[in-house]
Amino acid sequence: MAFISCGRLGTKSVLANLSRLPTLLSTAQYAQAAAGAPKLTFKKYEPPIQEHYDVKNARLSRPLSPHLTIYQPQLTSMMLTGYATVLGVGALVSPHDVSHYVTMVEGLNLSPVTLILIKAILASPFAYHFVNGLRHLYWDTAKGLSIKEVYSTGYAMLAGTLVMTLILAAL
Repeated sequence: MAFISCGRLGTKSVLANLSRLPTLLSTAQYAQAAAGAPKLTFKKYEPPIQEHYDVKNARLSRPLSPHLTIYQPQLTSMMLTGYATVLGVGALVSPHDVSHYVTMVEGLNLSPVTLILIKAILASPFAYHFVNGLRHLYWDTAKGLSIKEVYSTGYAMLAGTLVMTLILAAL
């Protein structure tokens, strides 16, 4: 409506200029067409076919990744597996909370040596993971990565774990 009310722009009518616009656009030579660029064609979107991970790997002939069967047990990797399994299963199947068991142990009137041994058993995984975390931080500095150094830091980690376990058990 604003174009109709403004009348003329210069010597030509605004409406006359607007009526020629579609023909000008259809005959224009665009830079893409002049440069020999390929014409864009659009096709309908089709969502990707959902297939199971194993089926896709079989279709692409990908090998199955090896599992634990190819690895040799190492010094520090298998040390606490049995311990973690026993405590984990015990914590899952125990019918009471921790305070009940602490009261029960206090009621047994155990010797100080036995109490220190129980505390050492409970403190050892925490000490192991703390000291091994320090070992990994050392590795993050790109030091100690040769096989000889890995084994030496492994033995040092076990010694540090023993010292820290004894300190925590003495508390």
